[in-house]
Amino acid sequence: MRTIDLRPGPDGHAAPVTDVAFRPDGARLATSSYDGTVLLWDVSAPGRPRPLTRLHHRRLVNAVRWNPVRPDVLATASADKTVAVWRIPDGPRGASGTGEPELLTVLARHTDDVNAVAWMPDGDRLICVSEDGRATLWDTRTGAFGGEAASHAAHCMMVSVSRDGLVATVGEDGMVAVTDPDHPGRTAERRVPASVEGCAWSHEGTTLAITRDDGVVELLARDLTVLRTVTVARTAARAVAWAEDDSSFAVGAYDGCLHVFDADGRRLHRVRDARMWPRSVAVSQGRAAVGSFWNGPHLIDPATATPLAEPAAPHHGPNAMALLDGELLVGCDSGTVLAFDPGTTAPRARLMPVSDSPVLSLTADGEHFYAGTYAGIVHRCNAAGELLAVTDPLGAPVPSLCRTGDRLVAGTYNGALIGLDPASLAETGRGEPHDGSVKSLVPFGDGFASAATDRTVALGGLYDRTVLWEHGNLVNAVATLGGRAVATASRDHTVQVGLLERADDGRGWEVVRRATLLGPDESVKCVALLGDPRSPVVLAGSYDFGLYRWRTDEEGTGLRTGRLVEEFRQGVSCMLALDERRVAVAGWDGQILIVELDADGEVRVRRRFDVGALAGQALRDAWAVAS
Repeated sequence: MRTIDLRPGPDGHAAPVTDVAFRPDGARLATSSYDGTVLLWDVSAPGRPRPLTRLHHRRLVNAVRWNPVRPDVLATASADKTVAVWRIPDGPRGASGTGEPELLTVLARHTDDVNAVAWMPDGDRLICVSEDGRATLWDTRTGAFGGEAASHAAHCMMVSVSRDGLVATVGEDGMVAVTDPDHPGRTAERRVPASVEGCAWSHEGTTLAITRDDGVVELLARDLTVLRTVTVARTAARAVAWAEDDSSFAVGAYDGCLHVFDADGRRLHRVRDARMWPRSVAVSQGRAAVGSFWNGPHLIDPATATPLAEPAAPHHGPNAMALLDGELLVGCDSGTVLAFDPGTTAPRARLMPVSDSPVLSLTADGEHFYAGTYAGIVHRCNAAGELLAVTDPLGAPVPSLCRTGDRLVAGTYNGALIGLDPASLAETGRGEPHDGSVKSLVPFGDGFASAATDRTVALGGLYDRTVLWEHGNLVNAVATLGGRAVATASRDHTVQVGLLERADDGRGWEVVRRATLLGPDESVKCVALLGDPRSPVVLAGSYDFGLYRWRTDEEGTGLRTGRLVEEFRQGVSCMLALDERRVAVAGWDGQILIVELDADGEVRVRRRFDVGALAGQALRDAWAVAS
């Protein structure tokens, strides 16, 4: 397993902040990040958080939790399938820093990415929940496995432990489970009609708050009966944390807001900052910490809704690409779109501010481009980046866009397929939704292909769609070529590629040949097709940092193994076919490669670009013009 190498600077993270956790005394804050590191911050002066010490994993870090008994012990959970336990002493007497961190143990027997952790009240045992749906118990003194606390049918997303040892877990299957590892008979389960991604016991341990993808927070008794239902937002509620006296709770939602309620569910405040990534919230000593798409945490006074501290710098991590009038457009975490000519070795780039929220999806129609954002809004801009139209919030982030026929189609985190007028961006209709986030949309025939976290790939128009095939796990991307070939990339570590023909009735499609492509060791994030649609060359990028190539032929079916073409310093983010022989490939390390299919049927890297360097040059050019 390769190690992330994003080379963060001394003042923050080099990628978005995934989790935040205050030390029990409130003087230190731990933050984790997609850059594979954990930062310890001195927050004794809330308006001036100061980074102190950095810890490292091999992959992105999903969660951090301080020990309730030994406040200098921190657990960190990672997509490298490990949980590390560290001792982080304060510095010498009178010093304001930290001592040298000591790695106490590594829990390395997890079978999938670890999403969250929570300490048992004894301070020795740790509950870990992971992408494979398992909640497992570990003794951190010995590293011994203590058994399963719960099992979910889909990704287990969060765990919280009450003061007397009740373990609550929630997952994308909509199940809320409460178990007691020390008293196996004390269990309760409840299913809700939505994915559940966050939970937190009140400090007294009498009330469990859960956050649902339909924007609702439920307050539950210990037996999971509903005490109160609170509508937070039109988009998913993601994280929740209680004030220390349980008089209020704070909720992070996908609308880019921190919502504060009293214990009876009455709204107190709403704090909006689209730079916040509210998948994580923590509260301590009258301060709330929130994750961020920028390089550090947000600190807020939840009693007055006053920002106390903000991160200093954005990231230009690439999430999506489109081609417009010969320029490659790159949608970034910073809410900007970078534009440059991919056919030159030293292009002059332009940086176009589109939104204050990360750009997750892009498409273009010849004169204009469309950008879908984490805030759930679609923007229509001309080639100069001038805003021409904008949608109302669509109720969830927009990770996919597709221009097909006389409409623009937007795919959302909650599975919606939304038709939009290409000029006004007025909503024209909603098609049959997926049962999960629509990760990818591409034109196909007179309709479009869609890929989603419900494991399916579908074809057709907005209202008449047919499932083409399913994967063993969520589908990250779909690509098409020549109106006949379709390829899909999945978290099950495979690429499926098929050749299609029109059905006899002329209304649907039939798969006449299909193959499964192997090679990546981790989730396959993106895919592209090159060459002849009857026997295309397949390119795919993975979270294992690799770019892979497969050749197909007219006789091929079954399993095939690919060749590693290139390695990035982080996962491969997205791809865009520039034409039938060239593909742009972007990694979360900021690299963009132009890969070309040569006459011998081999793919070669022709050009390399760095998003950070291009963005810096574009900013310098803009400042020079302004001055």
